[in-house]
Amino acid sequence: MLKQGLNTLAFLLWAGAGMAQDAKEGAGLFQDHCATCHGIEATGQGPMAGVLVIKPTNLTRLTATNNGAFPTARVAARIDGRDPLVSHGSPMPVYGDFFEGVDTAIKAPSGQPIMTSVPVADLVAYLKSIQLE
Repeated sequence: MLKQGLNTLAFLLWAGAGMAQDAKEGAGLFQDHCATCHGIEATGQGPMAGVLVIKPTNLTRLTATNNGAFPTARVAARIDGRDPLVSHGSPMPVYGDFFEGVDTAIKAPSGQPIMTSVPVADLVAYLKSIQLE
């Protein structure tokens, strides 16, 4: 019984540590990999926006256009390629492979953990931090 309790405690500590997200790191990743299409301010007005058939999303309004809840699972899946988006005849650049590395979990609004990589979790944290009303 003690061993089971210690295993449960170890898992909870690991899971809690794994859910840390760094919006500041995510901001740097966004500028390096996403701003070309979505713009420096994430409003969908990047320098490549004009040549895309499907215009980039205004990423500052994700919560507002999702009934007040940030769409954590959908955003993570778009970034890592589990939910591909076709624009200009080919998929949105998917950085899932580039962002592979240490796995972590982020929480959906429902509390459900979503497994992803640390860089994707950081990007999601950044995008969540820039939401406008």
